[in-house]
Amino acid sequence: MGQYNFSEIDAESTVAAAHALLDHYPATAQPELAPLRAEIDALLASGGPDDVIDDLFAMILSAREGAARAGTLAEPATGSVTQLSVSDGGVPKTAAESVEVDFGGVTTDRQSNRKHHGRPFQALCLWSAEIISELAADGHPIAAGSAGENITTTGIDLATLTMGSQLRIGSVLAQISSYAVPCAHQAQWFTDGDVSRLHHLNGSISRLYATVIEPGVISVGDEITVEGVGSATSAG
Repeated sequence: MGQYNFSEIDAESTVAAAHALLDHYPATAQPELAPLRAEIDALLASGGPDDVIDDLFAMILSAREGAARAGTLAEPATGSVTQLSVSDGGVPKTAAESVEVDFGGVTTDRQSNRKHHGRPFQALCLWSAEIISELAADGHPIAAGSAGENITTTGIDLATLTMGSQLRIGSVLAQISSYAVPCAHQAQWFTDGDVSRLHHLNGSISRLYATVIEPGVISVGDEITVEGVGSATSAG
């Protein structure tokens, strides 16, 4: 797990979010995750964030194994990359033809506020071109990259990408880890300023965060493959 770098705030935030990240897995996977939750509790009781973060993150990523046993991982599917977006901080992000991705995410992308962003489980942000087009057709002044996603997809229903599902994007392997909670910075892209429509508890159009399992390069037009359980790579 040494490839994942955690600042002090990253470690503290990941510790605080550990159970919430497991909560995002479907209800039918939760019985399989119960033993893992107990292991996480024991680990957290053994030391501070800096002491436990590497083992904790390995445990968080291993939750996909329980999801696989429960049969809740996404079915194989294919799509493509419509746009790649980066910024020096803030939104909208601007289009890029190709990006290099390491274990921290897109190497040329920055977050202006590290309080709620930039953890290894938030390395990549994905959103759907189809969803963006529907919102734009309803009159909202939104476009690819506006809401801060790095990877705008087409051809894949993001609502089917359950936690733990793995995607091959270009040469990068990523694992879906969390929903991206909207913030006030996205209000400008909605005619009524209501960003709550992007919250995963209010519908099926949430952006998704993913952890990088294998770094690489992604270019516009690259195929996205949702990997089957047998072909996916486990982290650890």
